[in-house]
Amino acid sequence: MAAEERSRPLLEGTPQLPEWLEAAGCAIAFSTYEAHRLFFLGLGEDGRLKAHERMVQRCQGLCVDGGALWVGGHSHLWRFANALQPSDRTVSGADRLYVPRLGYMTGDVDIHDIAVGRDGIPVFVNTRFSCLAVPDADRGFRPIWKPAFISTLRNEDRCHLNGVALDEGGRPAFATALGRCDVIEGWRERRADGGVLIDVPSGEIAGAGLSMPHSPRLHRGRLWLLNSGTGELGTVDESGRFEPACFCPGFARGLAFHGKWAVVGLSRARGDHGTLSGLPLGPALDRAGIPAQCGLAVVDTESGTLAHMLWLRHTVNELYDVAILPGVRRAEAVGLLDARALAEAVAIPTELPK
Repeated sequence: MAAEERSRPLLEGTPQLPEWLEAAGCAIAFSTYEAHRLFFLGLGEDGRLKAHERMVQRCQGLCVDGGALWVGGHSHLWRFANALQPSDRTVSGADRLYVPRLGYMTGDVDIHDIAVGRDGIPVFVNTRFSCLAVPDADRGFRPIWKPAFISTLRNEDRCHLNGVALDEGGRPAFATALGRCDVIEGWRERRADGGVLIDVPSGEIAGAGLSMPHSPRLHRGRLWLLNSGTGELGTVDESGRFEPACFCPGFARGLAFHGKWAVVGLSRARGDHGTLSGLPLGPALDRAGIPAQCGLAVVDTESGTLAHMLWLRHTVNELYDVAILPGVRRAEAVGLLDARALAEAVAIPTELPK
């Protein structure tokens, strides 16, 4: 890496990004499995961008559940709870402090998307076993659904199931997979156009011909997803047709909404495996005259405009998920490896139960 590249700040935003965070009244969490980090982006007391990071091994899926944050890791599903009262602040001024209070040892099942329904139980994409699952205190996880084309559950990542969207009732409605395959890692054979959107209740294919789709989300009555292999955020209509809304300059994974705004995670090419090789995204980036970026894109979904960007200039190349923290100015977390902070993270009840 060139010296001038290393000297640049790790995080750099477009000029109006801090003002957008202030107006939106939120902070952002995002994950990178490549660097094993959970990041928080918010505003400091001076109104400038302020970032905080903690190590979570192979950090991928994120899900906000009220004041808590679910985080998928290498072999665990973690629940971080907020330890602050509304008027509290940390020593450094953060108004949200996430403390790991619950963890399920799932084993290495490659947890991708996480979603929490009205029952408070997290549903996660168990990518290694090609199914949707919930945590189980005795066995690590319990499968609750698999695509109809998957004949049996095996630790083989047959279709690279990765995304899940819940309906208004908090039930799994749609899932995304990179291929309609039933053999070990079969999805790799048609990365450019073999992706599918699956209607979970019926098991039917709701959309096909997608390019490495990720992050399906139901928002304001429309089904959104990232067609990652083309770098496009868009919607899928009732006929299964994908309609692009915005081109994002990178491999898009991780999608969260805040009103009309969508926040999209972007990744650069993975040099050793050639993530972008053979995908439509490569030529699209060439036409745009820009290499793939790593960071966050803030999109105005009403106009299809890429309004703001956050770039991760070095060290990190790949992100997985994004979560909006509404009503939060700046968030921090107690690290899983910080023995002293964990020992001191004692919540004292105000009174005994009656």
